[in-house]
Amino acid sequence: MEPQKQIVIFLAEFDFQVRQIDSIYGSLAKKAVTIEKQHVTVEAVESAGYWMHNLYCAFEDLFKLVAGFWENNLSANGEYHIHLLKRMLVEIEGVRPALLSIAGYRYLNELRGFRHVFRHAYSYGLDDERVSALLRKILEQKDIVMSDLQAFRNTIAGFAER
Repeated sequence: MEPQKQIVIFLAEFDFQVRQIDSIYGSLAKKAVTIEKQHVTVEAVESAGYWMHNLYCAFEDLFKLVAGFWENNLSANGEYHIHLLKRMLVEIEGVRPALLSIAGYRYLNELRGFRHVFRHAYSYGLDDERVSALLRKILEQKDIVMSDLQAFRNTIAGFAER
């Protein structure tokens, strides 16, 4: 398959995954309204935690798509998740631009940390205040990472036009 066509296919998959991410942001916005307007309940906090977990997983699926297409290399080791995120911060000269800015990396690294806690310490319960604060922060800073994704996409779209 010709390289230009491969890039068009990659962009279609990229766009699909970004829409999935945006949809999860919509669910998180609804959870934030519920938490703000009503008394904070265990169920609301757990539901928000679930959606924040899903948000990071959706970002990680996007990272896998990028790494798999441009670098054709996904190694799985004990620190896989942090290495994959760090890889998105790196421009690979002659291959692809960086997917994330420093600000986007920091934003997603905090979300990655939450996802880890959610997965591995869930039986201990979630701290209502910390989850609520992180939820607000995630929604307030959404534009940081979405701008990174758009800038990456624009650059890659330029490759398809060559």
